[in-house]
Amino acid sequence: QVQLVESGGGLVQPGGSLRLSCAASGIIFSSYVMGWYRQAPGKQRELVAAMTSGGSTNYADSVKGRFTISRDNAKNTVFLQMNSLKPEDTAVYYCNARIDVFGTSRWGQGTQVTVSS
Repeated sequence: QVQLVESGGGLVQPGGSLRLSCAASGIIFSSYVMGWYRQAPGKQRELVAAMTSGGSTNYADSVKGRFTISRDNAKNTVFLQMNSLKPEDTAVYYCNARIDVFGTSRWGQGTQVTVSS
């Protein structure tokens, strides 16, 4: 059974920081591209950041310089460090695992991030 479990979401003021974690099981973690997506109310789900096992990364333009994706292959965990948070970052954040761009995506249940004063 493939399982991705996100944690670390919550309420934070603009300019604050949060660190999201995603613990994976049921996959050979080091073989997968891991990513973070988000979905705001009434909007499409969008890619936030992704990272290959070898360390290559991609970020949405809206988060470059503020968010950092990392992974610990020994612990089967991927992280998203979010700094300088803005109200427009408010969304449900989902963990994603995919063997490659053509593979089937695996999804976590999501964790709510709310940025508000």
